[in-house]
Amino acid sequence: MLSDVAYIGLGSNLGKPTEKIKSALGAIEAHSQMVLNASSSFYASSPMGPQDQPDYVNAVCRIKTSLQPQELLATLQDIENSHGRERIGERWGPRTLDLDILLYNDLILNTQNLTLPHYGMQEREFVLVPLFEIAPDMIMQDGRSLATWVAKCDLEGLYRLDLS
Repeated sequence: MLSDVAYIGLGSNLGKPTEKIKSALGAIEAHSQMVLNASSSFYASSPMGPQDQPDYVNAVCRIKTSLQPQELLATLQDIENSHGRERIGERWGPRTLDLDILLYNDLILNTQNLTLPHYGMQEREFVLVPLFEIAPDMIMQDGRSLATWVAKCDLEGLYRLDLS
């Protein structure tokens, strides 16, 4: 039964980033243990970390799933790998596809390979703005509204892409 709700952050800045994210959304939608409920617009953003790389394209989607958090992580990593993701090199370096579990129900989890809610999302406008687009009434686990988090973001360098 697909009763758990998760929010997934998607990002890419190598190859054809927009096409990679569309393809990843298709892979999520096609998976038997996930249903894609909503996806945000696509946004361009400056890279975190090293600046000598292309801008990112980012989006957020909401899914229902029967996968437990570690199973979902493994499934998303399989999708990343099928899109040419290599886990070598510098942190926050360029990548073909990055899929992050941002939230999983109201779960708080801190394991060696998975932290929920996703660490650092509070400061990442390229996560919060698309998340706000699909879940504007969300209350975060600290009791504050998502709108409050978004209001504190520096939105310079973030803009919605017109894909029409």
